[in-house]
Formats: sequence, structure tokens, C-alpha cells
Amino acid sequence: MLDVANVDLFYGAAQALRRVSVTAVPGQVTCLMGRNGVGKSSLLRAIVGHQPIAAGTITWDGRDISAMKAAERARLGIGYVPQGREIFPQLTVRENLETGYAGLKRAERNVPDYLYELFPILKDMQRRRGGDLSGGQQQQLAIARALVMRPRLLVLDEPTEGIQPSIIKDIGRAITFLRERGDMAILLVEQYFEFARDLADRFAVLERGEVVLAGDKTDMVEADIRRYLVV
Repeated sequence: MLDVANVDLFYGAAQALRRVSVTAVPGQVTCLMGRNGVGKSSLLRAIVGHQPIAAGTITWDGRDISAMKAAERARLGIGYVPQGREIFPQLTVRENLETGYAGLKRAERNVPDYLYELFPILKDMQRRRGGDLSGGQQQQLAIARALVMRPRLLVLDEPTEGIQPSIIKDIGRAITFLRERGDMAILLVEQYFEFARDLADRFAVLERGEVVLAGDKTDMVEADIRRYLVV
């Protein structure tokens, strides 16, 4: 289980997170929501090791990883799909997927067949450069690249941003498939409430760097969540 407890995070003198606590467990999707600039991406960056925290703890599978480097966290099974995808535009689709091998043992360095079942377009475009793909196809590639690592925690930062509706549905089906396997915890930052509502088991809503609402989907009131999403 992922357990983020009382985390503070600063950028210089500006405090981005204030005593933030969030959990994610295998077989469930925890969805982080809130307006732009409230600290959602900062929290994800802290979890995967791209931004140091000033206070609190980040525990994964019973181990305090707060001070670990990003590469060490990846080797522990934490996969990250950043906002903006950040694929390698000059590498082919296949080569982009193979960058996920870095944290794997040699015997595990292969692309699982189920990824091509989730995202068939990637199989058809293996020799195409990543930069030649559409935005939606690049998002599918970014998710697949993270899954090549065999993560036990998948961290997704706004996977539907700027994506056409047909591919949003494909991404939703992929997340549902991964959740139903039961062996992966999923932490999702999402702006579209309808997409999140259909996938989430738990919600945490941020406002000005603090968690203002949190709980199981069945206990949350939709109107309360939407109140913190309206600009």
C-alpha cells in the first residue's frame, strides 16, 4: 500500500503542499482532484521522487521511501506517467517501450502481450517515431511504457488532457482492466469528473495545497466534489 502522511512540499519560499495525506491500495483507483495549481502534480512528483518533501513520510509496501531517488523507487515497482506524456520523439514506438526495461532484471526485459491488446495501435506503429504519433497515441505509449516496468503502483497525471474522446475511452478501459487484475494500486490525477467518477474507488480533493475532502466513492457527495472543481 502507498501511504502518504502529513507531507509538506516547498518550491523555494512558496509552500505547495500542507500536511497532505493520501493512500492507495492494490485493486483500487484513488483519484486526486482539484483546480489547476492546487498541488496535485506536485504530490505525484513527490511520490515518485522527482521533488523532495520538507516534512511527513511517503511509505510504500511498509518501507519509508521519502528520501529515495526516483530510480530506486521505480525499481520498487512505482511507475509514472507524467503530465504532457514526455515520450522520446526521435525514438520509435518500440524503442520508447524498451526504455521501460531499465529497472528490470534481464529475464523480464520484454513487452507484455497484453499491452498490445490494451493499445493495438502501438503494435501497428512499432517502427514509427514517437514524435509522429498523435497526442492520444503518445498518451497510450506513455502509459504502456510505464506498464513495461511491471509496476505495482501506477501514478497517472491527467492522462485525458487534450485527448480525443475515442482514446479517452480506450484509456478508461485500460485503467479498469488494470484495477480488476487486483495486483496494482492506481493513483490518478484527473480534471474530468465524469471520467474520474466511473473509475475511482476513493477520492481526495485538494484546495490550496491541502486535502479538503477524502473518502470512499460511496461516501462522497458529487456536488461537494464539483464545488472544488469550478473555476
